[in-house]
Amino acid sequence: MNEIVHPNAETFWHDTAMISDWDNLRVFLALAEEGTLSGAAKRLRVSHPTISRRIKALESELGTRLFDQYPDRFQPTEKALELLHDVKAMEAASLAFQRRNDGLSGDHLGTVRISIDETLAEFMTRHLTEVRANHRCIEFEITVTHMSANLSKREADLMIRSRVPDHANLIGRKIGMVAHAVYGAVAFSDYAETWLEDLKELPWVGFDDDHQYMPGQAWQSRLLGNRKSELRTNNGVVLANAIRGGNGVGVLPCFLGDTDPRLTRLSPILEEATTAQWLLVHEDLRAVPKIRIVMDELIRLFRDRRTELEGRDPGVGVGARPTLVRSA
Repeated sequence: MNEIVHPNAETFWHDTAMISDWDNLRVFLALAEEGTLSGAAKRLRVSHPTISRRIKALESELGTRLFDQYPDRFQPTEKALELLHDVKAMEAASLAFQRRNDGLSGDHLGTVRISIDETLAEFMTRHLTEVRANHRCIEFEITVTHMSANLSKREADLMIRSRVPDHANLIGRKIGMVAHAVYGAVAFSDYAETWLEDLKELPWVGFDDDHQYMPGQAWQSRLLGNRKSELRTNNGVVLANAIRGGNGVGVLPCFLGDTDPRLTRLSPILEEATTAQWLLVHEDLRAVPKIRIVMDELIRLFRDRRTELEGRDPGVGVGARPTLVRSA
């Protein structure tokens, strides 16, 4: 059998055999991927001096420089790039072992980490007592971010997103739909039975250019044409607070707008802005008892609160009356 041998294999295995502290490799990987001391320190939750000290220790053990330092980044050297591939493979194997070990533990206790965006966090925390009612032995960590968590790296155990990320080894289940509509402060309630052309002339609140993928923003952009929203943000909770404060009207999830007495629905449900919600888990963790319990509770919550999520609560509508608003 012919074998393919890396030209530096002998040197590489000799060098890595010298490494006495494998935590140094974790620091090396973080700095290589993040590119800055601050990024690596934040990722590993350690100080800048710790990152520098461990990199120097690793360079001393290997007898080679691993990074070229530039004003804005740390660039891996050629030798570091040789090492990086193998360290990534080691990390992947370690994470896979941890996930499978969790799957075999059968533990019903401990912490379950859930990654969701900021608006859905409002819904989740409002109803979290329903999820936890019969499972006080399980602790919850809710991480709020637009970005998809890397479930393979255990950045979270579960993730709820409107789109399924293109990651291997993820299992997803659609658990509900979230409707959106135009809302304004009570001061704008006279516009609840009006034409879209009249709504168009009001001040608007929306997401910034980098977040135009958020639900309802494409519809809002078409309505306003060349005009931009007078107030823009990258955060859905800030957007909702700005609308509550009377800064303008904008698109919100119905579960936020319909339950807030400070807000009035000014349009019918925007069908194109209705989004599916997917519950995602890594395939190695789906049978872990504590994670399976939380998954089942989240599925039940979205089922039981379906009318709230879909904007179909009885008595809720455009000004709580039939609407004359036309579609865009």
